[in-house]
Amino acid sequence: MDITKLTSRRFLLVAGLILLLLIFLATFPLHGSRSDVFVVTIILMYVILTVSWAMFSGSTGYLSLAPAAFLGVGIYTSALLYSEKWALLPLPAVIIIAGVVSFVLALLVGLVTLRLKGTYFAFFTFGLVLLISQLFVFWELHIVGRRGQHVIPVSGDTVYYVMLGITVATLLTVYFIRRSRLGLAMQSIGGNEEAAAHMGVNTTRVKILSFAISSVFMGAAGAIMATKWIYVDPVVAFNVFYSFMPVLMAVFGGMGQFYGPIIGAVIFAYTERALRLEFPYYYMLSFGIILILVILYLPGGLAGLIPRLWNRLRGPISKLWKGGEAEQHANT
Repeated sequence: MDITKLTSRRFLLVAGLILLLLIFLATFPLHGSRSDVFVVTIILMYVILTVSWAMFSGSTGYLSLAPAAFLGVGIYTSALLYSEKWALLPLPAVIIIAGVVSFVLALLVGLVTLRLKGTYFAFFTFGLVLLISQLFVFWELHIVGRRGQHVIPVSGDTVYYVMLGITVATLLTVYFIRRSRLGLAMQSIGGNEEAAAHMGVNTTRVKILSFAISSVFMGAAGAIMATKWIYVDPVVAFNVFYSFMPVLMAVFGGMGQFYGPIIGAVIFAYTERALRLEFPYYYMLSFGIILILVILYLPGGLAGLIPRLWNRLRGPISKLWKGGEAEQHANT
């Protein structure tokens, strides 16, 4: 069997499936209910958080618990620039500014913390979420004089399409970074940081830059999501739930493949919502059981199943392919 033909057919198959998925998502609001559109919007937000988190932490091995900080910064960017009382800028500009503010914040945090290693970095990033949350609480209670902010509401379809656009931008950015010199440097840091430094990799610069890039899409997602929630406060914006969920989703899906965090985010987000509705008092227990089972029996995550299934099915598929080619030659 010609390997080149098989590879090209696999590429065309994958490209065709991606195109069909994009067409389905682009037309989903036309045939889906409002509640379904909202659910898919939430799933897309989790895809952005998880893929962005995995781009940095999955490659470098540095456990970041800062997603809630960047998401919250994006939310409060909308709350301040796209408030119900005043709209200082149009929504597209607010979303871009949210990404820039998150990028600058990540740069500053990275300059201070990315010389730390192991649990120290994880503790600091988690503390960052709590610190920013308390700063906004102090600002609202003692300076503004009221708790919470109201954001100009935007239609659910608009939020959906903007979130879909941010998702596509996130996936494309991560895809090309993984295949760039920056991606190779990040992977070398995750493998052995000291060896990478001896090979000439500026490990500090690579970590800071990748950490900052991963924050941009989280901030942008927070900015558009605030227009759906309408009312936000520090508890909602900087909920630590949004720091831990991307980690669990990435582990659940598997970080060894590009599509692993995507699969984990989609399945985990949908399962979380279903369990929350069906078992509101036990869904966290169910989550824990599912995660333990995945770690014990699928250490590579759900993405680890795909190579196994492919290895098992490759033999029968090759036989069918050869049989089809032989039959075609016989007929000719």
